[in-house]
Amino acid sequence: MAMTSENGPGTVMDQRAAAVAATIAAIRGIEAELGVTPAALDRIRETLIALATRTELFPEASFPIPAGAVGRAYRLAEDPDHRFALYASAGSPGRAAPPHNHTTWAVIAGVYGEEHNVFYRRTDDRSAAGEGRLERTHELTIVRGNACTLMPDDFHTIETRGPRPGLHLHMYGMSLEHLPGRITFAAESGGRYFVYPPTQDIATPIVSPEEVRAMLKDGGEMAFLDVREEGVFSDQGHPFFANSVPLSRLELMIRDLVPRLLTRIIVYDGGDEGLADRAATKLALMGYRNLAVMAGGSRGWAAAGYELFTGVNVPSKAFGELVEHRCETPHIAAAELKRRLDAGEEVLIVDSRPIGEFRNMSIPGAFDCPGAELVYRVPDRVPSPDTLVVVNCAGRTRSIIGAQSLRNAGLPNRVVALENGTMGWELAGLELARGRDDALPPPSPDGLGRARALADQVAARFAIKRIDDATLARFTVEAEQRTLYLFDVRSPEEYIAGHLAGARSAPGGQLVQATDVYMATRNARIVLIDDDGVRAVMTGSWLVQMGCPEVYVLEGGLAGRPLVQGMPNPIIPELDRTVIATVSPAELQTLIAKGEASVIDLAPSIAYEAGHIPGAWFAVRARLPGSLDRVTKRRVLALTSPDAALARLAAAELGDGAFPEIKVLDGGTAAWRAAGLPLATGREAMADTPDDCWRRPYDPYAGEGARERYLKWEIELIRQIEREGDIGFRVSA
Repeated sequence: MAMTSENGPGTVMDQRAAAVAATIAAIRGIEAELGVTPAALDRIRETLIALATRTELFPEASFPIPAGAVGRAYRLAEDPDHRFALYASAGSPGRAAPPHNHTTWAVIAGVYGEEHNVFYRRTDDRSAAGEGRLERTHELTIVRGNACTLMPDDFHTIETRGPRPGLHLHMYGMSLEHLPGRITFAAESGGRYFVYPPTQDIATPIVSPEEVRAMLKDGGEMAFLDVREEGVFSDQGHPFFANSVPLSRLELMIRDLVPRLLTRIIVYDGGDEGLADRAATKLALMGYRNLAVMAGGSRGWAAAGYELFTGVNVPSKAFGELVEHRCETPHIAAAELKRRLDAGEEVLIVDSRPIGEFRNMSIPGAFDCPGAELVYRVPDRVPSPDTLVVVNCAGRTRSIIGAQSLRNAGLPNRVVALENGTMGWELAGLELARGRDDALPPPSPDGLGRARALADQVAARFAIKRIDDATLARFTVEAEQRTLYLFDVRSPEEYIAGHLAGARSAPGGQLVQATDVYMATRNARIVLIDDDGVRAVMTGSWLVQMGCPEVYVLEGGLAGRPLVQGMPNPIIPELDRTVIATVSPAELQTLIAKGEASVIDLAPSIAYEAGHIPGAWFAVRARLPGSLDRVTKRRVLALTSPDAALARLAAAELGDGAFPEIKVLDGGTAAWRAAGLPLATGREAMADTPDDCWRRPYDPYAGEGARERYLKWEIELIRQIEREGDIGFRVSA
């Protein structure tokens, strides 16, 4: 792994996160040992001072005070149960707060600037509702090197003094957003008091686009997350290495994409939607501890003079174009291929997409053979060295990578990519086949031997590293300090039949075609697994050229190792933190028939259009409850999504007031379908804009000329990455 810049912004983030995590762990231990006592707070004070005096970890630019505001609190850490919350509180000179308590213990330490505190104790017997008396006890100006402590019922005032803004660390036994019982007095002597509302709009530390740009090149682990909806991410543009992780689906996606909690994570949105801070808050409560929001979002990135890329899977798509350019991968036009077929020439057409895409449409006479399978299966199926091998996909990337895989492996046949894939075939006025299942079979023993010999040549050429069980065990132990992706690159069917515990299904061709779908952490360790010694090597050869610094293949694959079956269930603790009322499909059908329920479907718009409960409204979770204004008001609001997970998460956020009753369809729309109940299609009732999904060129809502626009976009990527500069690709011609 490359070393990060010693004083760069990425190093500051990483060191701050590690220091905060160590401080919180120490404080948690002190409270567990001594309870909430003055002695415990004295020890916590010294611990917090030690963190606050490391001022290099708290650059002023990361904790700005918004224009027109007197201060802002930034979350540095918060437990999932909202305990042990640490904030960096920035205040302008003159900012002041009247006497208030916290109802939990608190410690305040200085980073820079002056925060003057006056302390009070309450002296009345608390018999008069809404009134009380305060007695001043002492005062202290908190600066770097000192701190104050407060027990749950202590009162204090705060005033930022001096000529410059101040930054102070505020440590609490419970988060500020979950302290509803605090009170504040208008006067220092007491008198009438009112309930101090829970603190809102707590932010996440800021980094500039320039700092993010530097981090992308510093060699450290980093995830760069765009939390807008996927369609917005695609259409409005995003930085090259950003991953689309919509706020709407954050809990469902993030743990696979970013498995290590101390990974440096930069979150951004368009610039002013507030999505990034919402996402960062969720991530913090999931246990992620190294977070920042990019100032200005995508618009700020563009304003800094950096490229925005439209579309999805951009790194993989751009890589494919670069491979064709550097390797001079030969291609064949659809009309020329049709001429050869009509002439009876010996041609083997292999479609490098998964079988589901192949069934939808295919070149007549082609065989399905997903990308990483090509070197594994094709050598056994070519009748002679004179057979022309044509590799296609729907567009360009998988055709290019597939054809070049066979060429890199040294297949003696002439190998070409079908120019523009099935789209090019149709644009040439040729008919596609539908509903076919023809696939190349697994190789014979002799064919597997030939495939392994070809893969060994590739492994030597690209210096693919093989590891044993002991090394994999060490990597697994180190996974809390160094991100580990363990990918099984065989087909999903083979994976389900038996795989290593902890491995994720990532068919090799799809992994190369859409790396951003499978992993978000740059510069992580990647271990690839197969059972044949071919597919993992071929996949690894491309990941190495894409710039992944540590790619390994597990020696011996699955042989002799214990396996588990089935597809693992995702772990989403957030689904179990709130009790949600549910309704069965039959009960919901009755409520709808009586006019007592309105249904919100939170499925991706493409899934909603393909089939939804009749009358259900489409909505985007991240924009609730705003879109509910368009929904017919009835006694029950029923939320659904494909498997109910998204609906349950949304219901927990809506709370009271949106509708008299909020319920989730038990089992989601899948359960409705399984019960044999009717489904409607199309855009029947839209409570929100269906911009949540990227639209494939064949999508009926993609618009006229979508295929031509898509192909032009792919081809132009080579020009755009030239403007972007060095992006770390190392294509071997």
